[in-house]
Amino acid sequence: MIAAANRVADLSQAARRRFLAREKKPLLLGDWTRALFLHFEVPAEVLRPCVPFELDLWQGRALVSAVAFSMEHLRPGFGGAVARWFFWPIANHEFFNVRAYVRFHGHPGIFFIREWLNNPLSVLFGPRAYGLPYRFARIQYEHRSGAGRLSGRVGDGFAYRAQIDTGVSYDHCAGGSLDEFLLERYTALTRRGRRSRYFQIAHEPWQQNSVAARITDDKLLRRNFPWFAKARLVGANYSPGVQDVWMGAPRPVGLLSR
Repeated sequence: MIAAANRVADLSQAARRRFLAREKKPLLLGDWTRALFLHFEVPAEVLRPCVPFELDLWQGRALVSAVAFSMEHLRPGFGGAVARWFFWPIANHEFFNVRAYVRFHGHPGIFFIREWLNNPLSVLFGPRAYGLPYRFARIQYEHRSGAGRLSGRVGDGFAYRAQIDTGVSYDHCAGGSLDEFLLERYTALTRRGRRSRYFQIAHEPWQQNSVAARITDDKLLRRNFPWFAKARLVGANYSPGVQDVWMGAPRPVGLLSR
């Protein structure tokens, strides 16, 4: 366990060094709390045409995750209390993102396929600033880990339930594990029209545990993603979250022909 903790700590620290070398300081900070990761396996040949970056495969398998979490205390990394005051209308909201796993400049990354959130102002801000594929949806999460129950609904087409042992301890992902492959990533990529962007992220390693989850309504994903018809749920993780996440400025990848 010590070796696993050291490995993920090394990944986190390396990401922080890259961040500081490029960004000097965060453009934005926030807390990502009460996060449930739902992992799906999709045939690589089905997913590949839908992702404009090189897929990062786990032992030859392509994976997509749907992540249900809360954004709290989003704030600028500059400007002090005055800047935080201007951000209060978008400081807190629920997120539901669908992401694929890719490689970018030799580093593992995530590509945001689609994101739903329940703050209309944030829906306006994200696409313009970062090229994020935001959509508005009514979202209700009941992530009561202390009671052993996790559930949520996104819009009128996605719902889930999960169970977690009460009093469970949360640990770093095991070094070299699938959990590490899925969770410990610090480069995010977006695509809007023909314009692609990336931005760096830095935070402490995820403290997490596996949970038993089931999808009770998947119409939202079936309607939006033809590849989801071939997807199957292969696992889930729950984390209390990470605090003071650093988010860098969006930077252009360049115009792509696809």
